[in-house]
Amino acid sequence: MPQVKIYTTDWCPYCKGALALLRAKSIDFEEIDVTHDPEKRAEMEQLSHRLTVPQIFIDGKPIGGYDDARILDATGELDKLLGR
Repeated sequence: MPQVKIYTTDWCPYCKGALALLRAKSIDFEEIDVTHDPEKRAEMEQLSHRLTVPQIFIDGKPIGGYDDARILDATGELDKLLGR
């Protein structure tokens, strides 16, 4: 199973949506809350080249945020990235 990481903040509705999507698909993932952690946020920005949360990574590859994940899910690409 691929390694999935998601960078979130505790106040972000898109983060909550992305977490719900991952949970609905029964995906094991690591959540990294950057709400009060500027070092982890800087790490996220460096890895994704984006400033917004959530940022989702599959096996270290950035796939984007919630909207991106929804599009990938709707087209079946998310399942392919997850090896399903």
